[in-house]
Amino acid sequence: MSYAERNDLIERGRRVLALEAKAIAQVAERLGPAFAAAVRLLAGAKGRLIVSGVGKSGIIARKIAATFTSTGSPASFLHAVDSLHGDLGIVGRDDAAILLSKSGSSDELFGLVSQLKRLGVPMIAITGDAESALARQADVVLDSSVAEEACPETLAPTASTAAALALGDALAVTLLEEKGFRREDFAALHPGGTLGRNLLLRVGDVMVTKDLPTLFPECPMRQCVMLLAHKRGTTAVVDQAGSLVGVVTAGDLTRLMERTDDFLDIPVHEVMTRTPKTTTPDQLAGAAVRLMEKHGIMALPVLDGGRRVVGMVHLHDLMRAGAA
Repeated sequence: MSYAERNDLIERGRRVLALEAKAIAQVAERLGPAFAAAVRLLAGAKGRLIVSGVGKSGIIARKIAATFTSTGSPASFLHAVDSLHGDLGIVGRDDAAILLSKSGSSDELFGLVSQLKRLGVPMIAITGDAESALARQADVVLDSSVAEEACPETLAPTASTAAALALGDALAVTLLEEKGFRREDFAALHPGGTLGRNLLLRVGDVMVTKDLPTLFPECPMRQCVMLLAHKRGTTAVVDQAGSLVGVVTAGDLTRLMERTDDFLDIPVHEVMTRTPKTTTPDQLAGAAVRLMEKHGIMALPVLDGGRRVVGMVHLHDLMRAGAA
């Protein structure tokens, strides 16, 4: 392939992306009160969301339904034709519907429209023709029209499907914000994904709980040196009740050795950090990682409600567990 041929292919690809980006930008500029009405309609629905379309619009409808479901608004894709052959049973009177059609005049869609009307299900139309038959039947109309398709001779919907998909995403994201849907809620619905692992994993799932490196404040640094060498560089200093009073790290030892050669008999309480960073078993593992990275810490004492040391969590263990 010559240099000119390669550049020509790249430019064609850029043209498609530019046309679709322009189409979405134009939809954004047209967004108005109807969008707010659509969000309010969806937020007020007590049942589930039914999403439907025919052909390429049906494929986009499937993705929109999946996006709503994954962001806390249960949704189902309903094939317009199959809805007239038994599948209408998934629709309840408390549901709401989003119907997609570029032309707004797809014959296959109108059997479903009639049944939704009969059930009293409110409908949002995403269509390229705001004056179409579908638009006239809908409670709210969102205009997804585009000036031109990216496909030559308009052989296949391209910019129009991108615009419809973007409108669906805008509805889903605005609705999740309106509902107060949180990152933790998203993680609970996606336990197998990276975000799910990050947000569901707790410090208590990773921390070390046996043979913890602890010393009393009056212990000599001689004992602390041994613990630091064999217990991964961090020692918790506790009182007689097991409550944390300080921490000594390998860094503290290094700085002490730079100041004096005669340090082995110095009591631990003269060296320890008295206000160390700590965590709890129920803290999100990702939050512990961020705390450690921010302060350059390799390990954190894990405390219960009475500030007793119940574990030690190490940065490398958190990272291996997928918390970062």
